[in-house]
Amino acid sequence: MQHPVVVIGAGPIGLAAAAHAAERQMPFVVLESGADAGAAVGEWSHVRLFSSWAELVDPAARRLLEASGTWTPPDDGAYPTGGEWRAAYLQPLADLLDAHPGGEVRYDSRVVGVGRAGRDLLVDSGREDDPFAVHVTTPAGRERILARAVVDASGTWTSPNPLGADGYPAEGEAEHRDRITYGIPDLADPAVAARFAGKHVAVAGKGASAQGVLVGLARLARTDAATRVSWLLRRPAVGDAFGGGDNDQLEQRGKLGQDARAAASSDVVTDVTQFRAASVSTQDDGRLTIGSIDGRQVVDVDEIIVVTGFRPDVSFLSEVRLDLDPALGSARALADQIHPDHHSCGDVAPHGFRELAQPEHGLYLVGMKSYGRAPSFLAMTGFEQVRSVVAALDGDLEAAERVDLVLPETGVCNGAGAFDDPDVVASAGGGCCGPAATEPELVTIGRPAQC
Repeated sequence: MQHPVVVIGAGPIGLAAAAHAAERQMPFVVLESGADAGAAVGEWSHVRLFSSWAELVDPAARRLLEASGTWTPPDDGAYPTGGEWRAAYLQPLADLLDAHPGGEVRYDSRVVGVGRAGRDLLVDSGREDDPFAVHVTTPAGRERILARAVVDASGTWTSPNPLGADGYPAEGEAEHRDRITYGIPDLADPAVAARFAGKHVAVAGKGASAQGVLVGLARLARTDAATRVSWLLRRPAVGDAFGGGDNDQLEQRGKLGQDARAAASSDVVTDVTQFRAASVSTQDDGRLTIGSIDGRQVVDVDEIIVVTGFRPDVSFLSEVRLDLDPALGSARALADQIHPDHHSCGDVAPHGFRELAQPEHGLYLVGMKSYGRAPSFLAMTGFEQVRSVVAALDGDLEAAERVDLVLPETGVCNGAGAFDDPDVVASAGGGCCGPAATEPELVTIGRPAQC
């Protein structure tokens, strides 16, 4: 019996991996912890991506969907929301893959451990010859699935970075969780908008998602002038956080930067630079004070929005052998090209199965997880990654080695600069991924992992 390839995650990249496996008639099982396809995307369904449909549909997936005769292709030039991406592409693709001979997509199936069948981390002898044992929790209980290979496309969505500047939650952060939003609130929803309207909102983060929040709050202030924002930045200056503008080859990404620049320069937003949060406490009047490690404070805060990025969860990979960059937690071979302190262009070199392979033979980290904490991932990168990986698993090394990846330039090509040097930061570049507004009045923000 041939064991299947197990794909962890039924998001855009995991489903693309399964589509390539289906085309090659390789048995596969996709394990998704959520209740349906693209469950993580569903949590930010209100955001509009700055990549168009043409860049958001994997080529193998498109071929399968078109061959089914039941799929209506979207307009390649349009920019979908997360919800539209999920409804018009991810769920139909997952349904088709689940019905494919030799394929299966399982929901409510959380992977809690990956190891070698019958061998713990210490055992060397015969390791490459044994299948993987993938441990899964389901509504029916715990299950152990044997796999010939594991493609981890679980992403980083479930592990947001905290407010605390040390990499751990700030003192009092957990206790004030009801006043803290991690990620991007849907400010177009009246119930959500009411939470922030007329309030003093602290926004922590510098990247594209944070900028989208600034745009949304600035728009909210047009209807409630009492709305004000303290923008907490760990670096000593904004620098080129707003990207390349008209020079950005992703038009909507450039527009987001322009809109965010306008919001940040308005009376609504106050920049608080070189602020590294250490504590959150309650004032006598019930409002919040955010303390910095240098003793400064931002006071009279009503709500906090934390958009400081995400990190990979490798806890369920503790019994397999990994080689990750010690800073980013990314595939080591990619780190120098994607580290936000050194890089901001869309010129990541073409890469595939060789760069993504782990020391544990047959294990690959792909998609946003392959980038670790770096915020610059694009969906088209992941599509090319899994095409190469699945070809290699099928023994087609010619196709696996032929990796072709051309990413759009950001228009900002100097890296992010030194962490504490305002002169360097002022002339440096920012990250190269994020969402964008498609119309001046439309708040359209997206998370870096799904561009």
